[in-house]
Amino acid sequence: MSGPPAPTTAPAGLDALLDRVSDERMATTVTALAADAFTGRRVGSPGGTAAGTWLADLLAATGAAVTRDTFTVGNVPQVYAPPGVSWEQGGQVVPLGFGRDVAVHLASADRPQPLRAPLGTAGYGDPGGRWLLVPSGMSLFDAYGHADGAAGLLLARGVDTDGWHYTMLAGPNPGPLPVLSIETGLHQRMTDAAHRADHDTTLTATTPIRRTEVTATNLHARYRIAAPGGVDLLLTAHYDGVGDHPGLRQPAAADNGSGVAVVCEAARLLAAVLPDGIGLQVALLDAEETGALGSAHHARYLTDAGERPLVLNVDGAGHLKTAAAVEAGGPAHGLLAVLDQAARHVGLPLVAGPVASDNRRYAAAGLAAVGIGAGMAGYHSPADTPDRVENATLTTVCRLIVATAWLAAATPATLLSLIGDER
Repeated sequence: MSGPPAPTTAPAGLDALLDRVSDERMATTVTALAADAFTGRRVGSPGGTAAGTWLADLLAATGAAVTRDTFTVGNVPQVYAPPGVSWEQGGQVVPLGFGRDVAVHLASADRPQPLRAPLGTAGYGDPGGRWLLVPSGMSLFDAYGHADGAAGLLLARGVDTDGWHYTMLAGPNPGPLPVLSIETGLHQRMTDAAHRADHDTTLTATTPIRRTEVTATNLHARYRIAAPGGVDLLLTAHYDGVGDHPGLRQPAAADNGSGVAVVCEAARLLAAVLPDGIGLQVALLDAEETGALGSAHHARYLTDAGERPLVLNVDGAGHLKTAAAVEAGGPAHGLLAVLDQAARHVGLPLVAGPVASDNRRYAAAGLAAVGIGAGMAGYHSPADTPDRVENATLTTVCRLIVATAWLAAATPATLLSLIGDER
C-alpha cells in the first residue's frame, strides 16, 4: 500500500478530468438517498424499491443502458413496532429509550404483547419466569443453557459515540425466547439491582420483530463494451441500508449513499473519455446489509456469462481520517498496482485493511476485486446523516476511482499480464 503520496507522471488529460469531479453533485445524491421518502432503503422495503427506481433514472440520464435484476432474499428481520420496555425498581418505573437504552436482538423471538417478570442473572439461581441478565463473557449459546423456563434474555451491548445502538440485519436466526440488547452501563446497574432486590425489581417488555421474504433488485448499467480480451471495468456500491425503525429514522447517508454517489460520479466522467475497447459498467447492489447477497447474485451471473471484469467496490466514503482502507481479493495484483499508482497521483494514502463488503463476493467468484473504504460517521444508526458526509472525502475517493480507471485503460496490456489472463 502507498505510503506518503508522491507525484506521478499522468497521461495527458487525467488532471483535467480529475478537476471535473463535482462534490456538489455527489452531495446532492447523498442527500437524496437519505431523504424520508426512501425510509433508510432496507432491502425489499417500499423505500428501498423507490431508491432503486430513482437511481436507475439517474444512471440512464448519464447515458448508461440500465437493466434491473431481481432476486429473492429470505429471513430479513424487521422491527415492526417500537419495543415498549420499562424497568421497575422499588415501585419506581423507568421507561427505557428505544435505540439508546435498548434494542431488539436479532436472536429474539417475536413477542408483541408486554411481558412483565422479575429480573435474574443467567447462571445464578432459579431462571424460571425471569428476565435473565446475561453476564459479560457468557455467550448467547451458553445463556440458553441457563434459561430453562425463563421469560427472556438481556444482553449487554455497547453503544456508539453518539449514544446509539447500531442496527444489523445479518446475524443469528431467532431463538425460542425474547432477547433484548441493553446499553452496557444500564445492564450493569440492572444486574446490581437484581442482586440486591430479588423480586422487587422487574422488567416489562415487548420484542416486536418478524422475519420476511422480500424481493431485492440489483441495478446494472453498461456504458461501454470491452473489446474481446480487453479490460472491462466494473464499479460497484451497495445502495441498500439497514432501514428505518418505527419512530427512528436511519438515513444511511454514509453507508452507503456516499459510495453510490462516488461510483455514479466516476462513471459519468469516465464514460465519455475512456479509449475504444475499454469496457465500463456499474452495478448498484441490493441486500449487502443482509450478507452481501446482491453481489453474490451478480458474481454468479458474471461468471456464468464468462465475463471477468476488474471490480472496484466503494463502501463508505464519508469520513476520511489518515488513509483509505483497501482490501484486494482474487487475481488482483495488477489492479492493486494501478490503484496504488493512482493513489499516489491524487495524494491519497492507502492502508491494507478489512473492507467487509461486496468486493469479497466478487473475489470469491475468482474475479479481481478491490474494496475501498474511507470511513463513515453514525454507522447503522440515526446519526448517519448527510451533514456528516464530508465533501472532501467524496471528492478524494472519486478522484481515486477515476484515476485508477484512467491508468488501467492507459496500460491494458501490462494490467492484464499482471492479473493473469484467465479468459
